[in-house]
Amino acid sequence: MAVMSAKSWADQVIKQDEIDRYLVDGKDFIDEQEIITKIKNNANPDKGYIRNIMDKALSIKTLSLDETAALINLKDEDLWQELYEAGNKIKKDVYDNRVVFFAPLYCSNLCVNSCKYCGFRVENSQEKRKILSMEEVRKETEALIDEGHKRLIVVYGEHPSSDIDYITETIKNIYSVQRISPKTGRPSSIRRVNVNAAPLSIADLKRLKEAGIGTFQVFQETYDRKLYRDLHPSGPKSNYRWRLYALHRAMEAGIDDFAIGALFGLNDWRFEVMGLLAHARDLERQFGIGPHTISFPRLTAASGSSISTNPKYRVSDEDFKKLVTILRLSVPYTGLIITARERAELRDDIVKVGCTQMDASTKIGIGSYSEKTSQQDKEKQQFMLGDTRSLEEVIHKLAEDGTITSFCTAGYRCGRTGDKIMDMLKECSEGKFCKLNAVLTYKEYLDDFASPETQKLGEALILKEMDEIKNNPFYTKTGLINTLDKYYDRISKGDSDLFI
Repeated sequence: MAVMSAKSWADQVIKQDEIDRYLVDGKDFIDEQEIITKIKNNANPDKGYIRNIMDKALSIKTLSLDETAALINLKDEDLWQELYEAGNKIKKDVYDNRVVFFAPLYCSNLCVNSCKYCGFRVENSQEKRKILSMEEVRKETEALIDEGHKRLIVVYGEHPSSDIDYITETIKNIYSVQRISPKTGRPSSIRRVNVNAAPLSIADLKRLKEAGIGTFQVFQETYDRKLYRDLHPSGPKSNYRWRLYALHRAMEAGIDDFAIGALFGLNDWRFEVMGLLAHARDLERQFGIGPHTISFPRLTAASGSSISTNPKYRVSDEDFKKLVTILRLSVPYTGLIITARERAELRDDIVKVGCTQMDASTKIGIGSYSEKTSQQDKEKQQFMLGDTRSLEEVIHKLAEDGTITSFCTAGYRCGRTGDKIMDMLKECSEGKFCKLNAVLTYKEYLDDFASPETQKLGEALILKEMDEIKNNPFYTKTGLINTLDKYYDRISKGDSDLFI
């Protein structure tokens, strides 16, 4: 049987009928002129209007494009301080006082696309190409488990060698890896595999669902059509709408937990924030469910890419903090992910305006975890990192700031996904389960992996969280406090992977 060439494979990826079914009168949900007009028309918003918008966001209601445009135009720095505080309050109301951790696992940097800002692009002769074998996938997974990770985001280039067969096989192998925790000797494993991959057909997405995927993540990069065409000259990724409706297809395939994002620095950040909101609103309109998470990575240097090293629309740290806060208010139910692209000090600050997830001990070179490389090799990875702290270092810092770490994967396994979790998030009830599972998974991490210094700090934080739980009528009325006490005692005695 003849092996299909990469070009032939790429030519058959896109299924036009799996785009057309989501259009309205032949049009998609991004109207560039409308976005530009709304940003212009909402200049100089008054304080009363901004505070009304804050109140709406605090009631966990998605903002309109006009309301978000008003936030984008806000210049009053005193009022910005109120917005930062509102962002943090929304996060605590919806998700409670915790940050969920994950690690990215890059399985392949082979790619058929020509994205001008990416080290993986097909024309980049500087990139050292590699695809992990299943044995190498297991070794990478072992290294991540040994550091304490429980959930991964697995990343693939778009190439026939890393097609749906390869993706599902890697997921199966990751789930199969079992390790022994260094301090207690109890078993440890990856409990949830999320996927960042190219847009897939509905048939392939159904296979991804069967493989036990957690969240399916596809970033539009930029919502500006013309710029999108310029940045993606060839390959399946050059089709704007195929990517735009990737998560609509995921919903139709039964994957009801999905994530959107944009790459900030390619375009004016104000436009991209509006694009992300329009995307969330259209998913709500068509399926009644918005994104589980939104990501907002900034463009960083990639091998062989002049665009990445000198971006025309570089986002300042000040504007970055503002755009994250605007996203927290605009889509208040969603999780917000701040990645290790950013400097450690900036991440420590930005997380306080409403972020719910972070990566740590991140290495994005293919095979870098098991090789235990300490230096970043730009010819083996997609971009350069800003925060290279270990998982324990970040956990320790969060504990010093009074924030509990969570490795919870309960929602996926209890069926709290899709419309179920969306309703609970909007009602601010999911966070109450998040708090319980954060305590349990944090205790397990501290016992299994933490240094004595981090364990002491973490145990004190757990006592504070337990006091809050015991003084909250929700937990006593539902009897969940009894379940927590029982599970906590079992984990203290050596049990693992208990969730509510």
